[in-house]
Parts: sequence; structure tokens; C-alpha cells
Amino acid sequence: MTMESAQTIAGPVPASAASDVSLARAVVSPHPYATQRAAELAAKAATVSPRRDTLLYLNGVTKSFDGFKAINNLSLVVAKGEMRAIIGPNGAGKTTMMDIITGKTRPDTGEVYYRGDVDLTAHDEASIAAMGIGRKFQKPTVFESQTVEDNLRLSLAGSRSIFAALFHRKDESERDAIGRILATTRLTEKRRTLAADLSHGQKQWLEIGMLLAQDPELLLVDEPVAGMTDAETAETARLLREIAQTRSVVVVEHDMHFVRELGVKVTCLHEGSVLSEGSLDAVSADPRVIEVYLGR
Repeated sequence: MTMESAQTIAGPVPASAASDVSLARAVVSPHPYATQRAAELAAKAATVSPRRDTLLYLNGVTKSFDGFKAINNLSLVVAKGEMRAIIGPNGAGKTTMMDIITGKTRPDTGEVYYRGDVDLTAHDEASIAAMGIGRKFQKPTVFESQTVEDNLRLSLAGSRSIFAALFHRKDESERDAIGRILATTRLTEKRRTLAADLSHGQKQWLEIGMLLAQDPELLLVDEPVAGMTDAETAETARLLREIAQTRSVVVVEHDMHFVRELGVKVTCLHEGSVLSEGSLDAVSADPRVIEVYLGR
């Protein structure tokens, strides 16, 4: 039987059936509330997008001391897994910036976020450190009367007392962690040496190791090669590059040769804000940077 004959036998399709077919094929409009909610979510996503996938986010940060703006509308973004070098003349705001990130100083205005949604301005130094932000100051601070290994063990101690940390029974995981840190910081052969007997550079490495023992996600390192020998400086660049493979690092430094050895993006601060940013070659060639910093 042909299609034409079948249609003849069956007769024409009723109008109501045709309308049912057209209704089934029609696209039903969403509820007005659903449309409004989708728009609100899209607007919210657009609002937080600048911080998404960032580890450290500073936007429009300002801090004044007795009328002097140490930080002036500073904006800086550090990605997860990134190492960044911060350079600039004395008084550029580098130390104040790190004070703000670690909760030592509160900004007057601006946003400071960690991991995209943690407002660091709402937390104190202890809680920020516990979140995974470690800071190493320019002058190394170690327990000179203790061995290198015990310095690391004290950093792993957590809430234990110093006595308990030194004399508790060591487990395999702790020994492995200390061993890894000793290897990273080039101090394996010095593990039983008193910290007081280390060279200046080795003390710097030990303090970096003490930070690593706390397993931070972000390390802030202030002038790590000041006072080091050329050999220690070169080794420190290698050490920090290794560390940056598993965590983010922000290095404040004046030694341009060392910064070149790091091979990372550079931010130059001046009068509390970003003057120039990019590769070291690009920043070094910036006439403004030459005038206020490199040309001095």
C-alpha cells in the first residue's frame, strides 16, 4: 500500500491533532524567575572572575602612615604555582606590601584575597600563617643553640611544646619530611651541625627549610641573598626554582643578577604602586625604572 493510499483511507489529519504536534515541537519559555536567577548568577560570576584561579590578589590597596602613602592604589596578582620577583628602590612599599599580605598591617582601602575568596584583611597574622602563607625576613632567625635537624623538627612541631618536640618519639613520616627538606635546602650533610656554626647563606637556607616544614602554599621571601657569596647566591636561585615547582613564591630582591637567575616575571614598585611589570629585560629597559631605580 502506498503512502498516498494510506492517507486516503485514514482521511485528513484533524486540526486538533496538528495543533498537538505543533505544541509538542514548541520551545517552552523558562519561568521569569529562572531567567532572573540565571542573570544574577552570571553577574556574580563576572564579579568574582578577576580573582578566580589566583592565589594572591591585591586590588586598589592603599596604606598611609601619618599622611605618607606607603602603599598607593597597589594592584598585584600572583597565580597559583607562580614565582614572582619584586624589585624597587628603598621606600617603594615592598615591606609594607608583605606586612599587609601577612596581616601585620591593615590597609586603609582595597582588596587583599588569598585563593580567590579568602579576605586576608579579615584575619590576623596567626590565622594567615595557618592558612598557608609563610614569610621569611631578610635577617635569618634560627635557633642557634640547636642542630639543623632540631630546628626543622621544631618547625614541624605544631602545637607541641619545645621540650616535647625535641624529645618525643620520631616516626617515619617525620623523618622522611625532614630528610626531604634537608635535601632541598642543601643541608643534608649539616643535619647534626649547630645552627650557630652555619655560614650566613646556610642559615638563610635553614630558615627557608623551617618555612617549608610548615607546608605553606605561598612563600614570601625578603632579600634572601643579601650578604651571600656568589656561589651561595647561585645555589639559592636554584633552590627557589625547585621550591616553585610545588608552591608559589614571591621574592623581594635588589640583586639584579640574582633576579635574572630566577628567570621569572618581575614587578617594579615605586612610591607604593606598580611602576612596571614584565620580563626582567622589559622592566630594565623601561625609562621610568631606569630613572627611579636602576639608574641610581
